[in-house]
Amino acid sequence: MTAKNVTLRPIGHVVGGRSEMYEDNWHNVRAVIRLDDESFTASAVLGLEHFSHLEIVFLFDRIDPATVNSQPRPPRGNPIAAPVGVFAHRGPYRPNRLGVSRCRLLTVDGVDLHVADLDALSGSPVLDIKPYLIEFAPRQPVTQPAWATELMARYY
Repeated sequence: MTAKNVTLRPIGHVVGGRSEMYEDNWHNVRAVIRLDDESFTASAVLGLEHFSHLEIVFLFDRIDPATVNSQPRPPRGNPIAAPVGVFAHRGPYRPNRLGVSRCRLLTVDGVDLHVADLDALSGSPVLDIKPYLIEFAPRQPVTQPAWATELMARYY
């Protein structure tokens, strides 16, 4: 595989919500995704108000790239859990430090998207926004290991 660089420019950033990283209880955490008003006008989000949920791609910008390790590790550092590979985690210590979150869209106000349940920190650069469509949900039953269910019990 040939290495290629990809340069991304944030389209906006998260305003409000949490400013410190901790794992659980993201349900009802409210924030604003503020688009870059030098690049976008309200026309960029025209029609978005008809959707209940969004998928947000953002950068885990507070993670030092030097601390990212692709070796297997226990989920959330749980010493009794079996180690799993970096791509079996959804945490922030990822090779490209990209986060993907599904959140509720509460209202659209110009280039401000008021959301709830977004697990990105205040100030996080937003790289993309997509409306969530039912047709993109899995068609087959979703399966996951028991450790993931236990780990996520209090996340939202």
